[in-house]
Amino acid sequence: MEAPKLLAADGIAGLWAAVEEIWPTIGEQRCWNHKIVNVLDQLPRKLQAVAREPLCAIPYATTRREAERWRDAFAKAWRRTHPNAVAVLEKDWERLIAFFESPKEHWKHLRTTNIVESPFAAVRLRTDAAKRFKKTANATSMIWRLLLVAEKRFRKIDAPHLAAAAHRGEKFADGVKLTRSNQRAAA
Repeated sequence: MEAPKLLAADGIAGLWAAVEEIWPTIGEQRCWNHKIVNVLDQLPRKLQAVAREPLCAIPYATTRREAERWRDAFAKAWRRTHPNAVAVLEKDWERLIAFFESPKEHWKHLRTTNIVESPFAAVRLRTDAAKRFKKTANATSMIWRLLLVAEKRFRKIDAPHLAAAAHRGEKFADGVKLTRSNQRAAA
C-alpha cells in the first residue's frame, strides 16, 4: 500500500508510533472532537460550558494564525486557574492544525475521526445487544451487512479533484493551493 498523505486519528500513542515507523513521512492530524473532550475533562463540570464555546471555535478558524489567536486567548483565560486544561490543548498542537495544509474543501473531513467512528457505532450497538454469537461467520456477516447499509449514507468527499492534487504533493496553506506567485508573497 502506498503511504497516505495524512492520517486523522485520536491520541492513541501506540498508533502514532506504529504509523511513524511504517510511514515516516505521513502527515498527522489529531481529532478535534477527542481533543476538546480531553481539555474539558480537565475543568470542573460547572465551567465546561463556558470553556466549550471558545474551544470549539479553534478548529473552525479560517486561517492557522486565527486558530493560534483562539488558542492563545483560551490559554490566557485558563492557564492561571486550570493549567492542565491548557497543557492538554497545547500538546500535539502541530498535529491539531495540520488540516490547514490541506484544501479548504477537505477541512470538514479532516478535523475529526467521526467519519470513521459513526458507522461503527451502529455495529457496536447491534453486537452489544446480541452479546454473543454462536458462530464467527454469523457475526462477520452481520457486521459487513451493517457496514454496507451504512455506506449508502456516507458523505462523499468534497472537491475530489483536490484530493488528487494533495496526493501528488502539491502544497496548500490555509486551504489555498500555493502557486509560485503566492509562495513568494508568503515568504
